[in-house]
Amino acid sequence: MKKIIVIGCPGAGKSTFSRKLTEKINIPLFYLDLLWHKKDRSHRTPSEFDADLTAIMADEKWIIDGNYDRTIPMRLEQCDTVFLLDYPLELCLDGAKSRIGNAREDLPWTEMTFDEEFKQWILDFPQKSLPQIYSWLNEIKDKDIIIFKSREQAAAFLENL
Repeated sequence: MKKIIVIGCPGAGKSTFSRKLTEKINIPLFYLDLLWHKKDRSHRTPSEFDADLTAIMADEKWIIDGNYDRTIPMRLEQCDTVFLLDYPLELCLDGAKSRIGNAREDLPWTEMTFDEEFKQWILDFPQKSLPQIYSWLNEIKDKDIIIFKSREQAAAFLENL
């Protein structure tokens, strides 16, 4: 495990898992939300985002946290390990709600409300994003793919590292 991506529904706990993983294996962690979002809540251009992502992936070791579906294929090409957090929808909704009002190191601002558009994206994730993610993963033969169906499974994995 030297080049790792962590993907899954918003609110699943990708960033928490990624932080715990980096503490265990001492590999630099990069949050895609920090590459995309600016502090003023605007975002960078796709070409700026892609250039920074490409530079990160040129390194020998990394953990990249986040979906940004458009870039999953390029990250799958470069990684050696994929962690997919495929958790129940209610758990993801609760996870997203629980971070309202809390400062986070993986986002350049503090969310003060549960944005309706973001909530809808979470609600749509199982039908719109997850099937495509599984399709991409099913095409891969030379990577370690680890799928967790619960936070307990992820915690046990980290404990056993």
